[in-house]
Amino acid sequence: MITDMTRRFHEAAAKMMRGEVRTTMPFDPFAIVEATSDFAMGLAMRPSDLMQVQVAAVQQWGSFWAGALAGKTGEKPRDRRFASPEWQDDAYYRGLRDAYLLASEQLRDMVAIGDGSESGRAMVRFLLDQYLNAVSPANYALTNPDVVKRTKETNGANLVQGFAHFLEDLSSGKGIVQRRSDPSAFEKGKTIAATPGEVVYQNDLFQLIQYTPATATVAAEPLLYVPPLVNRYYMIDLVPRQSLVKWLVDESRTVFVVSWVNATEQHKAKAVEHYVLEGVVAAIEQVRARTGAAPDLFAFCLGGTLVAIALAWLGASKRGDEVNSATLIGSLVDFADMRDWSAFVHEGHLAALEDHLEGQGYIDSLELQRLFAAMRANDLIWSSVVNHYLLDKPAPASDLLYWFEDGARIPAAFLKSYNRDLLLNNRLADPAGFEVGGIAVDLAAIAAPMLVIALKDDHVSAWEAVYRGARGMGADFILGGSGHNAGVINPPAAGKHGYWTNPDQPEAAADWLAAATRHEGSWWPHWTAWLDTHGSGKRHDARTITDGIEPAPGRYATAP
Repeated sequence: MITDMTRRFHEAAAKMMRGEVRTTMPFDPFAIVEATSDFAMGLAMRPSDLMQVQVAAVQQWGSFWAGALAGKTGEKPRDRRFASPEWQDDAYYRGLRDAYLLASEQLRDMVAIGDGSESGRAMVRFLLDQYLNAVSPANYALTNPDVVKRTKETNGANLVQGFAHFLEDLSSGKGIVQRRSDPSAFEKGKTIAATPGEVVYQNDLFQLIQYTPATATVAAEPLLYVPPLVNRYYMIDLVPRQSLVKWLVDESRTVFVVSWVNATEQHKAKAVEHYVLEGVVAAIEQVRARTGAAPDLFAFCLGGTLVAIALAWLGASKRGDEVNSATLIGSLVDFADMRDWSAFVHEGHLAALEDHLEGQGYIDSLELQRLFAAMRANDLIWSSVVNHYLLDKPAPASDLLYWFEDGARIPAAFLKSYNRDLLLNNRLADPAGFEVGGIAVDLAAIAAPMLVIALKDDHVSAWEAVYRGARGMGADFILGGSGHNAGVINPPAAGKHGYWTNPDQPEAAADWLAAATRHEGSWWPHWTAWLDTHGSGKRHDARTITDGIEPAPGRYATAP
């Protein structure tokens, strides 16, 4: 085994020397230096505020040591890193945990009083979070009770095998921590993305999937789903018990789905407007031609942003009646409040990214996965480090993680227009700030009925920012429980997460939530009831598919 590990180590080192292992996203180091310098200068200019933080820290540490010496246990924190009972019951591990959490809280309090631009402060918060996540006692063999126990049970074999896993991952050319899920647990078209259907149309940017009906009659208005570009479409078609597509088909809906192409150098010049016109609008035209009815659109994350732009373009082009309604889930249209994502929306970082994209014509899916994983490092990086490298546990068979790791590439022109026009300059917030095909679009002028669904624990699209966008478009609004991805996959049979409703829309999101009514279970039935209120109420014979190109999920979803 030692010889094998030596071989793996040399292979990994050789690949890194040859540049075959890309370790980071492109960034501007001077922007980071500027942000940290501004933060330090800001603290120096506010000595009284800094003194208050320090005095509070002294008092907190005094209380901590008094409680620790007295054997007080305190309340167990809601933190999955410290779920094992030893973190609460054993004085040694409890002390490590509580000292770490207290120090983390104090450092974050100190950062909160810093000055500088929003992007600069977000960079400092991001760097601090990466550091605090990395130094957690849960991440190290000698300070994690689960690892200590496992090492005793195996006489250290778990650490030896874990190091072998580390070398294997490093030599793969993809970097470390690539085993969040078991890659052999699912097969697209058979166990995941397996709802029966056919590709019925395709162009250079997308394939259109129509699903086989499961009932004799269906609602008159078809549904058309527009996914984001970052991952494949089938987050809404995971294993059957969690598939939103299957549930909708069983609920007598005709369902169409856009499956974006995995971009290559050939798509380098495809910008946001191309995905709107050649993608969303083209898909709407195809669904109307195949069903004779205006569709109900629904979309997730970036897909919802594209749908909003498409609706505004259709309205400005006097074609607003081609869509019956639209539902946007976890989608931003007002980018004034991006929270920690502001760390990456900086002129220096964007310029560095554009230089990087110019050579290859797209951003690689692995680079995007690393960025999203860094924003949830404890769940998507450090938990894998502990399980894979320290505990030697097999990767779980998670359909959602399998989908997350099945990333897709995004064209260079799309990222440039999206990053600069939408993220950096927030042009969609202006009535004529963004153009598609030479036509200025105004989201406030969208005529189709709209429902916006936010997710309460969303780390990508903060629900308050999604709420503000809903108000700007005059849309109805509901708030689902859980996070950005898991909150969408909420089948009624699971009875999880819950959701909030409030017909009023005060200016402040906090006021909306304070007066909202909480409901148990899934928001899916509430959504389809909303669709019914905006539909014709008519039924249609099930729409059978007679001209399919190939079975779902299609080549665009399965191509590497």
